[in-house]
This record gives sequence, C-alpha cells and structure tokens, in this order.
Amino acid sequence: MIDLKHIYKWVNQGANKVFLLQDINLHIAPGEFISIMGPSGSGKSTLLHVLGMLDTADDGEYLFMEQSVRQLKEKQRSQLYKDHIGFVFQAYHLIDELTVYENLETPLLYQNCKAPERKAIVSDMLDRFNMVAKKDLFPAQLSGGQQQLVGVARALITKPKLLLADEPTGNLNSRQGEEIMDLFLKLNQEEGVTIVQVTHSEKNAAYGSRIIELLDGRIQLKH
Repeated sequence: MIDLKHIYKWVNQGANKVFLLQDINLHIAPGEFISIMGPSGSGKSTLLHVLGMLDTADDGEYLFMEQSVRQLKEKQRSQLYKDHIGFVFQAYHLIDELTVYENLETPLLYQNCKAPERKAIVSDMLDRFNMVAKKDLFPAQLSGGQQQLVGVARALITKPKLLLADEPTGNLNSRQGEEIMDLFLKLNQEEGVTIVQVTHSEKNAAYGSRIIELLDGRIQLKH
C-alpha cells in the first residue's frame, strides 16, 4: 500500500538545513497496524503528515497504492486523500462554527454523498460513539475527550483504507483510550483498515503488529 524510499524532509535555517526526516525507507502492506514511537522532536508527526499528504517530502519517493505522490498535481493528491485516508489529529481540528453533527457530515459532502445516505451514516456514527445527545453542540461546548471522540468518528466516517492517528488517546481518560484502541484493533482485524499511529504509550503501541522507532528523523528499530 505504501512505499517510502529515501525520504528526506528539512527546513532551512540560514545557510543550514535542519533535517526533520533522514533517509526514511519503509514499506507498509495493506492491513498492517503500525505504531511509530520516539522522543519528542524525533520526526514522528512529520512522518505521519508526509504519509497523509498534508506535507511533502523534499527528497525521495513516496508511492501510495502504486502511485507516485510527488508526481501528482495538488488536486489529485487532495482527491486521493479524501477517497482513501482518515486522519485523527492530536489537536482535534474540528470546525468551531459547526455542530458535532455537521463536523461529522463534512467529509461526506466532499465525497458527493446523497443527503439521505449522509443522514444514515452520521446517525450510525453518533450511535456508535454514544454521541446522539451531543449532536447539536459545538466543539467549544464539549470536553477535550469528547472533542477527540468526534475527531476519531469524523476520521472513520468515510470508511478510509488508511487511518493515520497522531496520539489518538492523548486527551482521553484511560477507559475512553482503551475503547478507541479496541475500536482501531477491530477496524484493522475485521475490516482490514491499514492503521499507522504515533504514540508515546507502550500500551497503545502494543496494539500494533509492528513498532517503528524514530530518533533524530531516522528509523532506529523495526520490531
């Protein structure tokens, strides 16, 4: 599903390049559940953003479903993302002016999903996450944990082939965190969703079938 070959990402500071990712080589097969670990500043979120096409590598090749991401036009990349990728952000990224219901509905609008179908899918997701009573609330009226649950539900609503999660349980209590991780495991095992999560938690990392450790933008260990 994913092939990264000699991926580099840097920022320029004066005449110097500061490397965020260095010589990343990684193959992710369909249906894998990968955990990425490493200290703060090791490049975990940068790698996730490159995988999610929210950021582009400065050098190297990224093949997604056998397509070269670098050679795609912006519009094509955006379409590939909308069609196949769900992203759970650490900082929620909910739209403040929209209700919970509308936040969940938004990705379906991009997929030209018809109104009755949208209503059925959103209702099902609200039910699945026990959020029916909160559907008319705005993000500011929710706790951090509730906002994170909405973020997870929104990422899953289009039934993505690839789910990318940046510290998906960081703002949840331990029970909510376990529920989310169990849901991810179920999606992976029963529906074949490929999952890549960034986590500091050894417990969460253990849900993955493979752990990749980053340090200073380089892959140190794969196990």
